Amino acid sequence: MNGAVPDVTVVVAVYNTMPYLTECLNSLVGQSIGRDRLEIVAVDDGSTDDSGRELDRFAALYPDTVKVLHQPNSGGPAAPSNRALEVATGRYVYFIGSDDYLGEEALERMVKCADRNDSDVVVGKMVGTNGRYVHQALYKENDPDVSLYDSALPFTLANTKLFRRDLVEKHKLRFPEHLPVGSDQPFTIEACVRARKISVVADYICYFAVKRGDASNITYRADHLARLRAAAEIMDFTAGLIEAGPKRDAVLRRHFTWELAKLVQDDFPTLDRELQRQLCAGIARLADTYFTDGIRDAMDVKRRVRIALAHAGAVDALSEAISAEQEHGAPPFVVEGGRAYARYPGFRDPLIGLPDRVYELIEESVPGRLAQGTELLASDWEQQGDRLAYTASVRVPVVGQADAAGAVLRLARGAMPKSADKPGARRLKVGHALPAPVGEMRVEPARDGAASVLHARVPLEYVTARRGVRVYLDLAGRTYEIPVRGAGLPMPLARRWGRDDDPYRASAIVNDKGRVVIDTAQLYPPKRTLVRRALGRLARKVKSRSVGSKSNGSKKSKSNGS
Repeated sequence: MNGAVPDVTVVVAVYNTMPYLTECLNSLVGQSIGRDRLEIVAVDDGSTDDSGRELDRFAALYPDTVKVLHQPNSGGPAAPSNRALEVATGRYVYFIGSDDYLGEEALERMVKCADRNDSDVVVGKMVGTNGRYVHQALYKENDPDVSLYDSALPFTLANTKLFRRDLVEKHKLRFPEHLPVGSDQPFTIEACVRARKISVVADYICYFAVKRGDASNITYRADHLARLRAAAEIMDFTAGLIEAGPKRDAVLRRHFTWELAKLVQDDFPTLDRELQRQLCAGIARLADTYFTDGIRDAMDVKRRVRIALAHAGAVDALSEAISAEQEHGAPPFVVEGGRAYARYPGFRDPLIGLPDRVYELIEESVPGRLAQGTELLASDWEQQGDRLAYTASVRVPVVGQADAAGAVLRLARGAMPKSADKPGARRLKVGHALPAPVGEMRVEPARDGAASVLHARVPLEYVTARRGVRVYLDLAGRTYEIPVRGAGLPMPLARRWGRDDDPYRASAIVNDKGRVVIDTAQLYPPKRTLVRRALGRLARKVKSRSVGSKSNGSKKSKSNGS
């Protein structure tokens, strides 16, 4: 660097991350920004594998770029990151996990974005590898000026971002070293609150987050109570930065939806009873303070119900809700007065006392739940003379006013578009043209009272076509198209129908996606059609010869006159 101030200092906190560390370091020294504009400060936090030696090897190879510090183990990435900040000299500082790696142009693109937009924070697109989940909503498009309060940024609070170092030092931003998990969140949240401008680079994958094969990332190792205490401290810290209101709600919604909801996931019913009570009590304390109506209504119904049951101390109902969904899938929806409610345990239980609003679908898309609970019970043909109809009984996960919910079965032309060809249903856009209703429909409660059964009779047309059997359901102000699944069910045998001189064949099949499809085809053209086609071909030949004769005659006349 020859004494020049580097554009960016990359901070790498390292603890036992071989062999991933090598790929991480190679991705840094190979950055297109160039090593003359780059400083790498790596802190070995008492590694017991070969990580320390690997850092020293890179420092020897690139002495003008790589600086290595060694220290006793501190128990987390906060302390080594803070130590690196003490010696960083770049205009910007960037943090990377030592088991992750960067795209080749990542730093060059983010520094250019920060300089062009005068940004204090730049978020580069991040993806997961090896099955690691990374929230993607923030990366739909480049954005020179994104807000913490009306974007998906609260769901992307890792410190893997480019920060203007003047901002970091002006506000003395550092990582809380006592937090076992989430120590990067207070740093990131305060930086975003203090920043004049935050930008997003979404058109290039800057960061690859690796899930190790042994799942030894610190996030996956922390126990339930440690994660609860960390979430509580982060939420209290955030509340100290942002006054109560919609802005605070926009950030804390992430913690109810993510950190706290993770404490009441599939393993909750198997936990020790005292631990279950402690978790519910901790969630209740935070819900008492921060769980506003705005946060509640913005959450999806599954997580909202679990948080509310924990808040109410309803340990048994919470365990039942989790176990039942694991075993049977999502519960049915209760439809009343144009509103839809997910019938989880505790719904209208006077001993628990939760309002219906907790269980209501509020501006929520639920195609997966609808598809999971929609199944074909029976199907057959109904023939009267030369007329044929397809009949089907389909179970839909709606109880109450199911007929008022607009549950209808139709034969939709063609296949679903590839963009919608997924295991679930799809929510139709407002104003989407539906197939015209044909046939007879009847809805009745299922025998177990946990769903409704749609009985449909759909006359077939004299056309050659392949049509998907689909249920269209109006639910909570939205219309869903649900392909009817038939995998593993016996289909009725193919049926011939129609007039003797114009017969058709109808087949009910299950396609490679496991969905029921009705295929109708003309067996063979009737005699009159064959005659009509022959006469048509003869007429075209006569016309063609006539036109050719006139054309030749015209050419001869012109030739004789010239």
